[in-house]
Amino acid sequence: MNQMLQDPPTETSQIQPPPVPADPAPSHPRFAKPQRVAFVQACWHHDVVEEARIAFIKEAEARHLTHVDVFEVPGSFEIPLHAQVLAKTRRYTAIVAAGLVVDGGIYRHEFVADTVIKALMDVQLRTEVPVFSAVLTPQQFHETEVHYDFFRKHFAIKGVEVAAACAETLHGLERLRGQVAAGIVG
Repeated sequence: MNQMLQDPPTETSQIQPPPVPADPAPSHPRFAKPQRVAFVQACWHHDVVEEARIAFIKEAEARHLTHVDVFEVPGSFEIPLHAQVLAKTRRYTAIVAAGLVVDGGIYRHEFVADTVIKALMDVQLRTEVPVFSAVLTPQQFHETEVHYDFFRKHFAIKGVEVAAACAETLHGLERLRGQVAAGIVG
């Protein structure tokens, strides 16, 4: 017979309160007005990039960004045009881009990544709609399960980070625009 041996409980162990979680869920500030975010995701390496989307949506909800619309595009190169069209609708208070740019194809990955990031910055400055990037370019990416596992985890981390940056920026802009409207800044 397989039994676990345990010390019998003592009186003190029976009356101790249950342990308190070491890291309680953080409390995040709420927005004065509802925020709507567009999440534009490249489909190349979809199983890797979607980890950023899943983590983003979970963290965004914790930060009171509950209106997230997801859009898919073929690759990262197509993200800036979609971001610009979405920003011009004025429906979105922020746009998040996610993609994995790897070596191969007709363009060098450094060129694609630089082009995408510069174009996203241009969209942000032209439209005054903040645009966030989780478009990543690894130095080396191999089509192996080890690399896929590593980048899935990495994209999940980046999803949380970009949600935090998005929420904090939107809170800052909400405060700044309120100050401008009140004549405090401007």
